Amino acid sequence: MTRSVVILTAMQLEADPFIELLEGAESVEAPASGIHAVRGALDRRDLVVARTGVGLVAAATATAWASSAFNPQAIISAGTAGGLPRDISIGDVAVSEASTYGTADATEFGYERGQVPGQPVRFNAADELLEAARDAAQQHWRFGRILSGDTFVTAKNVADTREAFPDAVATDMESCAIAQTASAFSIPWLSVRGISDLCGPEAGQDFHMDAAEAAERSRDAVVAILSRLPAPRQ
Repeated sequence: MTRSVVILTAMQLEADPFIELLEGAESVEAPASGIHAVRGALDRRDLVVARTGVGLVAAATATAWASSAFNPQAIISAGTAGGLPRDISIGDVAVSEASTYGTADATEFGYERGQVPGQPVRFNAADELLEAARDAAQQHWRFGRILSGDTFVTAKNVADTREAFPDAVATDMESCAIAQTASAFSIPWLSVRGISDLCGPEAGQDFHMDAAEAAERSRDAVVAILSRLPAPRQ
């Protein structure tokens, strides 16, 4: 059986741009409530697109289900995110070299900022997916760490977040949970997010883009990356 690539998004508007491209799309029943999944073909590659719901637990639940149900070739976290660096712009695409829990703080017990006790400081994206992403990269793509947490990064805390994670390019509420769960199942993962908002906009910067448009930027980047991957193993 052809191994699928699983695309996970938090919201339906982030999933729809992928679903629109699928040939022979069919709904897939998931055992957990809140997950809506569709399976079809894209350029002869088997794709499962699943809306997970927003947040770390929802993302981990969907990733565990997809990992067990499909034993996928890869799992990609897609959709929108907030941009962190001062020089990032709305409409840019953030590609994860790694992911970390941006709100985790057990430093009082000797752990690094962002490290959950018993877990690594960062979950590294798969080399083969990063290689494909770098080959496909356009000028507005930004590579770095993507942070995830259960709170938004805003103008009130963006300076602290930038200082703690100087290599971070974006923040969302799902990617690190997807990364941790995929890693537990030994499945290659990558996060590819369109920047819809700026966490700490500079004076005069546009700071918001329609989420659907940013989701399409993510979709286009993912499709470009997939086109550079080898044919899936049977």
